[in-house]
Amino acid sequence: MYKFNSIRPGLVIGLTVAAMVAIFAPRAQAHHSFAMYDQTKDVTVTGRLTRFIPGGNHAQLIFQIVDKNGEPQTKEDGGPDIWGVETGPSATIAREGITVESFPIGTILTVTINPLRDGRPFGALSRGSSIIKCGEAMPAQGCTADTGEAFLGVRE
Repeated sequence: MYKFNSIRPGLVIGLTVAAMVAIFAPRAQAHHSFAMYDQTKDVTVTGRLTRFIPGGNHAQLIFQIVDKNGEPQTKEDGGPDIWGVETGPSATIAREGITVESFPIGTILTVTINPLRDGRPFGALSRGSSIIKCGEAMPAQGCTADTGEAFLGVRE
């Protein structure tokens, strides 16, 4: 008969640590920090949604920059001026009304982001800011909280 108290304490601790690593390591690897974003800068951009990428850790909205009339802007090389914003998890933003269905391709939106430090046109939603949804046509006064519908308000 095997006695429970005959198990060596070191073996129990080792197995417990191994189990914890196996459980929590994938979550730690899947999540990243926001250090790549310049959280001292806020950049407000308006664009027309071209892609909504739901994600477990962070969702992304990709959009082409538009001018005050809603016309698409291009970069110096003539290509579309595409930007993106990273938000909280899809489940979290869905509870706030931001889903693939509520933000269809073509939606005009305005976001304030902390841009990437390396200058690429992408950023994380600035803490405390909203995603402003203005529908498929640019309002005469621009896409703002006064002319559109505000979602979120706090980065998760």
